[in-house]
Amino acid sequence: MKAALAVIALLIAAPSLACGDRIRAGSLDLATATLDDITAALAAKRVTSVQLVDAYRRRIDACNGELHAIISLNEAAMSDARVLDAERAAGRLRGPLHGVPVIIKDNIDLAGAVTTAGSLALAANRRDTDAPVVSQLRAAGLVILAKSNLTEWANFRSSRSSSGWSAVGGLAVNPRDPTRSACGSSSGSAAAIVAHLAPLAVGAETNGSIVCPASVNGIVGFKPTVGWVSQRGIVPISHTQDTAGPMAARVSDVATLSAAMVTPDHAAALAGPMRAGALRGARLGVIRFIDGFSPQTLAEFEKSLAVLRNAGAQLVDIRSFDYADLRDLEGTILRAEFKTGIDAYLSTTPPAVKSRTLAQLIDYNRAEPRELQWFGQDTFEASQATGGVDDPAYAPALQRALAIAREHGLDRLLKDNAVIALVAPTNGPAWKIDLVNGDRGVGSASLLPAVAGYPHLTVPGGQVSGLPVGLSIIGTANDDATVLALGLAYETARDAR
Repeated sequence: MKAALAVIALLIAAPSLACGDRIRAGSLDLATATLDDITAALAAKRVTSVQLVDAYRRRIDACNGELHAIISLNEAAMSDARVLDAERAAGRLRGPLHGVPVIIKDNIDLAGAVTTAGSLALAANRRDTDAPVVSQLRAAGLVILAKSNLTEWANFRSSRSSSGWSAVGGLAVNPRDPTRSACGSSSGSAAAIVAHLAPLAVGAETNGSIVCPASVNGIVGFKPTVGWVSQRGIVPISHTQDTAGPMAARVSDVATLSAAMVTPDHAAALAGPMRAGALRGARLGVIRFIDGFSPQTLAEFEKSLAVLRNAGAQLVDIRSFDYADLRDLEGTILRAEFKTGIDAYLSTTPPAVKSRTLAQLIDYNRAEPRELQWFGQDTFEASQATGGVDDPAYAPALQRALAIAREHGLDRLLKDNAVIALVAPTNGPAWKIDLVNGDRGVGSASLLPAVAGYPHLTVPGGQVSGLPVGLSIIGTANDDATVLALGLAYETARDAR
């Protein structure tokens, strides 16, 4: 017992003073530098991409021992930065993020690097090619700096997991209060932004895995419409719900990174500046029917609603909506899609990876004590018991769930109330880490847009006892630009108070 308590104490210890030390890149102090500061310094040639990569690596060295936000560094980052610096010197820029470092979640394939999804079973999963989203980031001029920690298998191994923990990366903690959860599964990506380990990060979401860590860490996170970002080369859970998405300190940063991530078919929708004053005259539906939020969280939500009103929005309360069986339907869908999807992904791994099927992953975990030291694999086992997407229960569940979440859900709520988007608290504040009992529910707005595959943005919306809580803005399919514009307008109005 003493040994176990010592491990917990080590994992959740407060960040060292070294993490707060000033680490400079050219004229920039990375502990305070914003994305605007970085791009301006690069343009003025007051800093180089090589200097940024070197300085952020030193900051990761100083901070990561306590935060466990990063699983691995990209060995090619420095050589990539040199190429981008040479292109800038020759007057060739790939875009507004040319030379800017970005961190990607370690379930996304990066050529020459290992993709672990946090699992020791994938420790030899060195990839030969980039995921398409990584290729697009490179084409936009970004430097892949590192891969972030995550809840193992994107939080799909157990119903009693602790967010942020993986056997490979340890426990990613919340930099605002390291005794509290960073949420998951994109916990490391969120923590990295708060700790200024990079100005930009990429997360991935099936249901809440971008917006929850963004909300409880006090940053911006965006889950785009499913299909706007290619999911090839990303360890899957669900082909109907999975998507990668951007995470950053500001809405404008997230919008710029999103434009670099979306497929060419959708790039035009995010081209150019977002519409100013998007809240003036905008009718927004206020979700009042989600249970689980504390009175303090709801009080902060009311403050956010006041900001929206003062910026010119017209608010319409929506007090009831029955989607009681949607979560059960989602479980049926995800278990079947995971069984099929993970077997397909594992078949692409190199021969050194010995677990080639979900059944073999389950056997590996049973034989490897480090994997099951804190929580089990009941979700894996339930998925294995399905027939995959050929299971007789799968297609009816998917059809019903999509009807509830889309046609009879978000789309009907938008239409019947004549509103262009919905707003809600994203989550409650971060809960105390408890590796023995797992996560604690604090309320969540992610289910409907997750199952529907619709865009969902979270923006910092206040604090409860010093802990961040987020404001969610949810739109209909392919209305990503509107959701981002509303978020920027809210952020601007909030900061002007």
